[in-house]
Amino acid sequence: MLAFNVRLHRVEKKLSQEQLGFVAGLDRTFISQVERARINVSLDNIEKIANSLEVSASELLKWPEL
Repeated sequence: MLAFNVRLHRVEKKLSQEQLGFVAGLDRTFISQVERARINVSLDNIEKIANSLEVSASELLKWPEL
């Protein structure tokens, strides 16, 4: 769910992976790996991504309401 929600919120905010990575202080390739569920993400990095997307960390971990 994390991968789906990060991409969903990033696209809604009209941010590129590079822009999100810059704001979060993370590399673009890291954001790409998160969105493809290729890596395990620490709680610290989930928090950085959530803050950058202006959502709560729990929002990134729950099932989306489509």
